[in-house]
Amino acid sequence: MLKQRVITAVALLLVSLPALLHPSPVALGVLGMALVSAASWEWGRLNGLSFATAFAMPAVCILLFLTYWSRHQYLLVSQLYWLICMAIWFFTILIFLNKGSSAWQATPQLFRLCLGVFLLFSTGLALLQAKLVGTLFLISVLCMVWTADIAAYFVGRRWGKRKLAPSISPGKSVEGLAGAVVAVWLLAALWIAASVHFYPTSGDIFNKLFDLGLPYLLFGLLVLTLTSAAGDLFESLIKRAAGAKDSSQLLPGHGGVLDRLDALLPVLPLAVLMSMF
Repeated sequence: MLKQRVITAVALLLVSLPALLHPSPVALGVLGMALVSAASWEWGRLNGLSFATAFAMPAVCILLFLTYWSRHQYLLVSQLYWLICMAIWFFTILIFLNKGSSAWQATPQLFRLCLGVFLLFSTGLALLQAKLVGTLFLISVLCMVWTADIAAYFVGRRWGKRKLAPSISPGKSVEGLAGAVVAVWLLAALWIAASVHFYPTSGDIFNKLFDLGLPYLLFGLLVLTLTSAAGDLFESLIKRAAGAKDSSQLLPGHGGVLDRLDALLPVLPLAVLMSMF
């Protein structure tokens, strides 16, 4: 299993790093839509579609992306779009994490599928938009989410006692979430200190928030970290409603694409929105 995980991780890096670092956003946009297409197929499968009919989900996502690309190309989407996107994310997470997986299962299938198309397409679009804001900005957001995820896992294993959401994801703890917040704050401090010596601009998420003041930095990163945890829990809720351990087996040793993107789904749109203020 470990060997399989390592091989898959290396393959993903070999594909994603050139697209991430390339000066043109086209490569990353294509990669983002490929990931979103796979994740949308998984969303369809988790929400009652058959193997074949679930391909309608990526077809719709690709059509939406091509429509956007033909009209806007490298233009940033308006702030209003991201405000609406985050409002939908906020109410979706608030309602379903509060009511549990049974409420999600009882929700009309068409609504769940349409919601999935919108949220996943918006994540793919946010990935491209973050690249347009700046490669360093996107890298800093990714590092923040990965740091939060790793810290939550290890702090939760070592000191976790109080369950964060036992009916949805029994392995997650309040202590783990607190550790994630502290780890992200520490990452920001190290990043900002290093940026003084290695690059003069403040294009990353940490310096953008710090330029507004220390309270904005601490609060902004707190919100982003909580949002990443909420995205993780929401995906766990969907899997629990479907009775599935993983979203699929598309990534050997890692489960599905949704399993790897869960925390990023709401964070990328929120980070793009923050960059516009």
